[in-house]
Amino acid sequence: MRPLLLFAHTRRHPSAILFLVQLVGMLAYPFIEGTPAGQVGFNVFGIVVLAFTIRMVRRTPGEVGVSLALAVPIIGLLLAQILFGMRELLAWSSGLEALFYFYAAGSLIAYMMDDELATTDELFAAGATFTLIAWGFTHLYVLLQEVHPGTFAAAINAAAPRTWTELNYLSFALLSSTGIGDVIPLTVHARALASVEMLIGLMYLAVVVARLIAFTTRNRIAVGRARKRRMEDWERD
Repeated sequence: MRPLLLFAHTRRHPSAILFLVQLVGMLAYPFIEGTPAGQVGFNVFGIVVLAFTIRMVRRTPGEVGVSLALAVPIIGLLLAQILFGMRELLAWSSGLEALFYFYAAGSLIAYMMDDELATTDELFAAGATFTLIAWGFTHLYVLLQEVHPGTFAAAINAAAPRTWTELNYLSFALLSSTGIGDVIPLTVHARALASVEMLIGLMYLAVVVARLIAFTTRNRIAVGRARKRRMEDWERD
């Protein structure tokens, strides 16, 4: 019975499940990305995230066909890296993954802005969208690093290539406007991309999240007023 209830919950709140899967990935990646087997697991988990994201897009105004058109070559490139160790395909898969996550984020934003109600799933969608945008920029940073080695530096092992986790940390720091931290973009292209991410983060918080908060507050006020009117009617009766 419990598995059936859990499955029904995932159908009602796909954004929550996607958000949870993304958080699990961010916590697990630091433990596995430093080994060859971990790299395989990293790519396999990436395919899992793609599947959950496509499922989520079905609930939004976005086109599932577009998501599938991006996901199929991504899966092929990731499988080639898993089975044949073709690291030279990393730049291509990262670029396509960035497009995929940005499209999914745009679909979620359209879903949240589609009406003037703030449902539970839409509140989870706000977190999932933020993470999707951060992951999209992370893959763009991976692409830049593959095309131009030495694009990023850090306080420790400054000359070494930055890992996905380090670039993901940079992406979240920029998107949330909390600062760059110890990972620093060095080239003009990386700094331009970082500037765009900071702007998008500010706009997302100021427009989308603020709108959801306003709808949530308004709905609670309306419910409170309706409850008060019912109490007053009951007292008069």
